[in-house]
Amino acid sequence: MSRFFSGKHKGLVSYTPGEQPKIENLIKLNTNESPFPPSKKGQEEASKVLGKLNLYSDPEASILHNKLAEVLGVKASQVLATNGSDEILNFAFMAFCDESHPAVFPDITYGFYPVFAQLNNIPYEEIPLKENFTIDIKDYIGINKNIFIANPNAPTGIALGLDEIEEIVKSNPDNIVVIDEAYVDFGAESAVCLIDKYPNLLVTQTFSKSRSMAGARLGYGVASEELIADLNTIKYSTNPYNVNMMTMFAGYGMLCDEEYTQNNLKEIISVREYTVAELERLGFTVLSSKANFVFAKHCALSGEEVYSRLRENGILVRHFTKDRIKDYNRITIGRKADMEKMISVIENFI
Repeated sequence: MSRFFSGKHKGLVSYTPGEQPKIENLIKLNTNESPFPPSKKGQEEASKVLGKLNLYSDPEASILHNKLAEVLGVKASQVLATNGSDEILNFAFMAFCDESHPAVFPDITYGFYPVFAQLNNIPYEEIPLKENFTIDIKDYIGINKNIFIANPNAPTGIALGLDEIEEIVKSNPDNIVVIDEAYVDFGAESAVCLIDKYPNLLVTQTFSKSRSMAGARLGYGVASEELIADLNTIKYSTNPYNVNMMTMFAGYGMLCDEEYTQNNLKEIISVREYTVAELERLGFTVLSSKANFVFAKHCALSGEEVYSRLRENGILVRHFTKDRIKDYNRITIGRKADMEKMISVIENFI
């Protein structure tokens, strides 16, 4: 740290992304990426604008917003595309949280929430999950603070029902409730259908997981027109051209090829169920997942040992060191052959 670094960031603990090692023939199951490439339609749409990269992208992202609105069943004015869903989440912290409106979120959840709170000098509280790693919605009923909930949660994969989400939202009418749905397409219920009913609800989603575009960085928020207008004020005060042209058109192309996405989702869900059954057969406890990953611990081996043994065999999963979850590993669902290889390796070292 240099002597020029602002003191306001002295205690900032930055987010640690999953490893991106450059190792050949590595089976990479640590960052919840899709095992499938973007659809041909998505790739074609992106390639069409290669010769126009000397120009700025459309700051209104009209082609993308209109298509997103069509797919989601909302108005284009209720959608805001961003540079990954991380950006829309940060915008929400910036737009709606302050000393008088602190943030709350679970103690075991997406690691960027406390970072965004610290970065923006926002007081926050982490509410412990229950012993079984589920969210107790009673902890959030009428709490009168801005709430951030990943649903399904990460790294657990456990999802709340839509009725539970609605209970939280309607009991906090004077505060924003952000439902981060990065993994919703893998079996959970989306809260997008509630945005017209509750003006305090912001739903965020991403193209990184179900739509195979992690490397393109594209996310979005869905909310009332008033909340989206607030978020646009933040966007236009930071980076009006926040979604680059190729990403914008790739996203549009992916939305034009929903059949491809739905087929990939069915395959990932099927492979997830296979993986759960095999891990349980080998002595693992696996939390109930509605995401494209599973969270598992072995009855006899530590989480670190399982992680290390897999890595030695060219398979990378995500291990966390936080006390409550250090015996678990988060395992992304890859192709069937990837998961079969992982199961074979585990059988050998067990």
